[in-house]
Amino acid sequence: MTASDLAEEIGADETEGRPSAGAQISSLVFAMLLIDGDGAIAEVNHAAENLLDQSARRLMGKAITDVLGEVDGRVRDRLIRSDAALVARDITITTNRTETRVNLTISPIAQHRGWRVVTLSEISHEDNADDADMGVSIGAPSILAHEIKNPLSAIRGAGQLVARKLPHSDKKLARMITDEVDRIARLIDRMQQLGSKTTEPAASCNPHEAIRSAIATVRAATGPQVEISEEFDPSLPPVMVNRDALEQVLINLISNARDAVGSRDESPRIVVKTRFASGLAFNAIRLGRAVRLPIEISVSDNGPGVPPELRDHVFEPFVSSKKSGQGLGLALVRKLVRDMSGRISHERDSKGGITHFRIHLPQAQAAGVQS
Repeated sequence: MTASDLAEEIGADETEGRPSAGAQISSLVFAMLLIDGDGAIAEVNHAAENLLDQSARRLMGKAITDVLGEVDGRVRDRLIRSDAALVARDITITTNRTETRVNLTISPIAQHRGWRVVTLSEISHEDNADDADMGVSIGAPSILAHEIKNPLSAIRGAGQLVARKLPHSDKKLARMITDEVDRIARLIDRMQQLGSKTTEPAASCNPHEAIRSAIATVRAATGPQVEISEEFDPSLPPVMVNRDALEQVLINLISNARDAVGSRDESPRIVVKTRFASGLAFNAIRLGRAVRLPIEISVSDNGPGVPPELRDHVFEPFVSSKKSGQGLGLALVRKLVRDMSGRISHERDSKGGITHFRIHLPQAQAAGVQS
């Protein structure tokens, strides 16, 4: 049975309004796979299709060990032993050459020897529910920001007054004071954005218009000029987002990609791609409800990528691989995407030498507009 078959079952065996088994499985926010006695995949839900980036029909019949790639040896042994239950946290699977961190469970099915249910829950997905924790870490700096900016204004004003009285040869020292004050003020502004509890209103938006506007902004900025390719699905429907916030997210991601490929001597390249994950809708927990996120925007580059020791922390505040980086850009990107009820993930294709940032967004209910 495929995920589509599961969807067709919804309501088929309901009594007195109770959701059917198919409806329950189809709506799970984590991936679920049914494994037969031979270790082959017999059934998957929508979330499994999305996580493994393959349709149900392509997955079914494959050995679960082949689909998950090079997993921890102990986990692999349990997957081969059909009678063994398992709860494994924070393991790495490889799908389409991309490594993903997940929590995994194996549950043998009583009275059906050899049959098991395997669930996979992406670590970054589970972190979507951690807004409260992020508020704890960012809230205190946000509260302090207002008190810090007041004396900064006084320091800047004093620096400007001093500059007027200094000889020309010493004015650069006074300018350094005002420049540093401005830099600190910008940093505090970004911290305040991270700590903000308010969200901007969402509306129907053509994603390709927002992407092209962001690309134009990046191209107009100073810095290395590299090829930015567009691979758009022209039939993509509109998304339900805040247009300004989406553009800011894309500007940040494309600028980061430009910086990442700037050190390449040959063929630096950035690709911005859109697609509709038909039948592969992602479910994210937001405000106590499941949100379908079928619209995908990815920003990919062939730069060196984030250092391995930082890859699990790229969206955390004050984490940066840049020498002069503040570590707030991607944290702000994650907040803006979450505020739009979306999801963002980071993947590194080590074999292909490509870094992907993928945004999943909700579809607007209005009639689609094409690019």
